[in-house]
Amino acid sequence: MAIAVLLLASVTPAARAAGPAGANEIDRGRYLIQVSGCNDCHTPNYGPSNGKVDEKLWLTGDALGWSGPWGTTYATNLRLLMQRLSREQWIAHARTMEPRPPMPWYNVRAMSEQDLSAIHAYVRHLGPAGTPAPASVAPGRKAPGPVVRFPE
Repeated sequence: MAIAVLLLASVTPAARAAGPAGANEIDRGRYLIQVSGCNDCHTPNYGPSNGKVDEKLWLTGDALGWSGPWGTTYATNLRLLMQRLSREQWIAHARTMEPRPPMPWYNVRAMSEQDLSAIHAYVRHLGPAGTPAPASVAPGRKAPGPVVRFPE
């Protein structure tokens, strides 16, 4: 028993978090999701409830449309997306994506590889939930359901 305690104590926190989903990495990912505003769009009713949404509903996408000159877009269900992407695939996606507004993809690109890895670990930790977001609607077409309208 004493040997196991000594071995565990000798492993640095960074090394403990370096595994597939270390607790420190998951906690960091949760923090980044909160402070980066991901829940604002990707979690139903997050803003109107002042962030008081059960964590089991976080990042499940939303049927609220975002409408402007680009058409109407919907916040992706990140819980389903991350389940099919490896960490490496997620980082490559985050580095190259350019979705339509209002997604601030340029902010995601500015994140470090460690931050993107932590976000991936956290979202994978949450597990799959919810349904896919509605398909985008082309400019000039009426979107079903509620939308936030940006100036044309």
